[in-house]
Amino acid sequence: MMTASGLIVFLLIGAIAGWLAGLIVRGFGFGLLGNIVVGIVGALLAGWLLPMLGVGFSLGSPIVTSIVYAMIGAIVLLVLIGLIRRA
Repeated sequence: MMTASGLIVFLLIGAIAGWLAGLIVRGFGFGLLGNIVVGIVGALLAGWLLPMLGVGFSLGSPIVTSIVYAMIGAIVLLVLIGLIRRA
């Protein structure tokens, strides 16, 4: 069970990751709010998918590592959604 403060941290990490992913993946974004939502979903995706693929790394700080994981998930999600929208 996630605590309220854990949920807030998770949402903030997802929001930061979505914003960064929107800056990196130009042309596939959904605006600031949409990218933040994609970042939150991307954080869930990366938290589930990366460990299953055996990808694991640490960048020193757990928060920085979480942001990078979430950003990877958000970038993948933005690209996939962008490709589907263009098809």
